[in-house]
Amino acid sequence: MDTTHRPAARVICLDAAERLLLLRWRDPFDGALIWEPPGGGMEPDETPLAAARRELAEETGLDPAAVLDRGVPVDRDFHWKGTHFAGVEHFFLARYADDRPPLRRTGLLPDEQTTLAGHVWIPWAEIHTLPDPLEPPHLRSVLADLAPDGPWRTDPDPVGG
Repeated sequence: MDTTHRPAARVICLDAAERLLLLRWRDPFDGALIWEPPGGGMEPDETPLAAARRELAEETGLDPAAVLDRGVPVDRDFHWKGTHFAGVEHFFLARYADDRPPLRRTGLLPDEQTTLAGHVWIPWAEIHTLPDPLEPPHLRSVLADLAPDGPWRTDPDPVGG
C-alpha cells in the first residue's frame, strides 16, 4: 500500500467543563470506526489556521473564531479509505464557554454525511470508555502542549498516549 501525505489541520475543542469534542467516523473502505477531533485537509494556498477554522465550521457549525492562533505539529500515521496516510498535521485549540455546545452538520460534504457516525463531548477521564480507537493515539501529549493546565496533565492516562 502506498503512503500519502495530505496537509491537514484539526481542532481540539473543549467546552466549559473541559470535555473534549470527538467525532466518530466510519471508514467507507472497511467499516472501521475511529474517534478524532474535527478537521481535515488543507486547500491549496490555505494556512493551517485557516484550514482548521474552515473545517471546524463545516463539520460542527461551532464558531471558528474560537480557534486560537497557536498550533502544534502532530505526526500522524493512519489508514483511511484504503490509503495509508503519514505526515504532519497541525492541531489547534478552541475553548467554548457553554457546556456541550450543540453541533450543526450543515457544512458536511456528501461523503462526510454518510461517514460521520456521531460525536461526543467527553471528559478526559472517560476517554478509555470509547468503543473505538482514538486518533491520534497520543492525543494526551497534544492536549498537554495546547492546554497544559487541563485534567489530562494529572489524571492517569486512560489510553496510553
